[in-house]
Amino acid sequence: MYGDPALPPDFVSLPHANPDAPKGGRIVFGERGGFDSLNPYILKGRAPWGVQTHVFETLMGRSWDEPFTLYGLLAESIETGPDREWVEFHLRPEAAFSDGTPLTVDDVIWSFETLAEHGLPRYRNAWDKVARWEKVGARGIRFHFTERDNELPLILGLRPVLNPRDWEGRDFAESGLEVPIGTGPYTIGAFEPGRYIEFQRNPDYWGRDLPFNRGMHNLDTIRYEYFADGDVIFEAFRAGTVSTQRETNPARWATEYDFPAVRDGRIVKSEIPHGRPSGMEGFVFNTRKPIFADWRVREALIAAFNFDFVNQTVNGGAWPRRTSYFSNSILAMDPGPAEGEVRALLEPFADQLLPGTLEGYSLPESNGDQRNRAGLRQATALLEEAGWTIRDGVLKDAAGQPFAFTITVTSSEHESIANLYADALKRLGIEARIQLLDSAQYNERRNTYDYDMIINAWGLSLSPGNEQYLYWGADGVETPGTRNYMGMNSPAAEAMIDAMLTAGDQESFVAAVKALDRILMAGRYVVPFWFADASLLAHDARLKYPERTPVYGDWIGFLPEVWWYEE
Repeated sequence: MYGDPALPPDFVSLPHANPDAPKGGRIVFGERGGFDSLNPYILKGRAPWGVQTHVFETLMGRSWDEPFTLYGLLAESIETGPDREWVEFHLRPEAAFSDGTPLTVDDVIWSFETLAEHGLPRYRNAWDKVARWEKVGARGIRFHFTERDNELPLILGLRPVLNPRDWEGRDFAESGLEVPIGTGPYTIGAFEPGRYIEFQRNPDYWGRDLPFNRGMHNLDTIRYEYFADGDVIFEAFRAGTVSTQRETNPARWATEYDFPAVRDGRIVKSEIPHGRPSGMEGFVFNTRKPIFADWRVREALIAAFNFDFVNQTVNGGAWPRRTSYFSNSILAMDPGPAEGEVRALLEPFADQLLPGTLEGYSLPESNGDQRNRAGLRQATALLEEAGWTIRDGVLKDAAGQPFAFTITVTSSEHESIANLYADALKRLGIEARIQLLDSAQYNERRNTYDYDMIINAWGLSLSPGNEQYLYWGADGVETPGTRNYMGMNSPAAEAMIDAMLTAGDQESFVAAVKALDRILMAGRYVVPFWFADASLLAHDARLKYPERTPVYGDWIGFLPEVWWYEE
């Protein structure tokens, strides 16, 4: 995205891959929920994550050891204009689908246009900035852009390339279980909807000898088993049915991993640090609902959340709090008033920014005492200022309507956190009901913004870009299927995203992200939880990974991509 790639043109392998890793073996993942579709690129249906990860490829591949650097994958060469006003890709002549059909420029165009017209909303955002495209020779294609956006060449480089023949005579937007044929290193093997799916390594994979792929895609079989909930998955892992368990609860990591397979070495506990941003996770206010439209109400409910007590109860106090959408990275907003380029970016919007954006915003503090008196006093004052008062033990507005809402969750772990929060809110006269839904119902409700409050997590990278419109853009207030779950509508936030995408250097880019972070935090859209600064991963001892982990750690592109099986 900025500067030069870290790897030279003649690199042997990605730095976090073992080029000598053996091929063979299998891994079994435990997944919650189920699936009823094999098309992961549309809103309808539920598709296994592994389809897009293992079966389909993109023109370029990402190195997860750099903030945002791509190397040629399906494309053997890439050119851009001096201001990235166009990008030109040339396909590798050996690139082919798993059935041996050569990849063509027409396949690429069909994929990009179909995804924009019928796929998930995120695919349209960037495509709307493509003014036109043209073929260049037999295997080249050039895209011209309508506006300055330094990220667009990279975004197009990461678009999945599909097989048009898979959808002949079928509506792409309708979900189904027809097996797609991709160019990737795996093909879909045996599956049973809602129960399991297997991916088999293709020994004739066209890209197996590329330096970008050396030491990657080592396992012969990748299987996903589906279970009702996380507790059942853990028991399946203890029994040896599942190969890995990614633990999110450090208290359980310390106390519940002392079963025989751990003691005799069949299971290994690995702690893998990372340098990626924390992202954001917490209770999300749906500001489309009038009850959460006032920022003072949202601030009050943030103050009422007894973070230290809940963190101690759930995690043994092990994890730090998310004080920024980009905690754990150089992109996080600085404490105190905005200064320098960050302030210059924000000041044109001063009249519409919420208190704390320019002056400095920090989360209300708690001391770990279960009663959280200081936080509740602060919350009461803010609620009174916003027109809510206690009458007969119930918090009501001027019209006498009680303050009541529903927290919708989809796991027993989140239900327990919500119950702790609801108990605290009772002391304010607020009724917070807890609604536990299965994954299918929950996703449908979330996609259509049919909730008062949910728990959500946004994973953020070291190079945020166009996807930020999907997360925080005004289109998501009404358009279903975005990730603007709070329903925020902020011209200032969109201006900061514009500044990120047109920044001429790393310093200006970082300033724009810090400014966006201030808008998000001072918007009081989320009651922030904790974050893990390391991954806690228990796994079959026969599964190995390189000693050197990428800057993003145990994230996308790590497990199972660079792992291998060894007796």
